[in-house]
Formats: sequence, structure tokens, C-alpha cells
Amino acid sequence: MRREIRERIGNFVEVYVNAPLAVVEQRDVQGLYRRSRAGEIHGISGVDHPYEAPLAPEVECRTDRETLAESVEKVIRAVENRLTGRG
Repeated sequence: MRREIRERIGNFVEVYVNAPLAVVEQRDVQGLYRRSRAGEIHGISGVDHPYEAPLAPEVECRTDRETLAESVEKVIRAVENRLTGRG
């Protein structure tokens, strides 16, 4: 599916927001992961629905290791590079 989207869009920058499941669950303000673990809802990535990390994203944001500002800067830099033909 990712390959198909990349081909359709053309000038595409894949951003992988990489966070361990425990961190994602801790940040889950809507309680979806808690509800999934309680069997109330289904189809939550990483719990009862598989998630496959991208093989070669242009940007990887390690949200458990870097600040929001650092992640944002990485994304902006990648987009700017793509728009100026440097990436």
C-alpha cells in the first residue's frame, strides 16, 4: 500500500513516527489502547492488528528519544530538501 501511495503522489516524503508501544499507550489521551486491551474495541495497531514499520522512510522521528521540536525540524528539512531538489 505504501508503494502504491508513493507512486500515486510522486513527490512523496514518508515520515515514520517511531515510538515504542508502551510510549504510545502512555500518550493515548482517548484511551483506545486501554479499551483494546480490555477487549472493548478491535483493530488497534500494535495490540490486535499488526503494524509493519516502513523499510526505507525518508524521515524517522524517534519520539521516545527526541523532542517534538527535533522531530518537526527533521520533517521540515526533508520537505524543503525535496522541494528544492536536494533530497
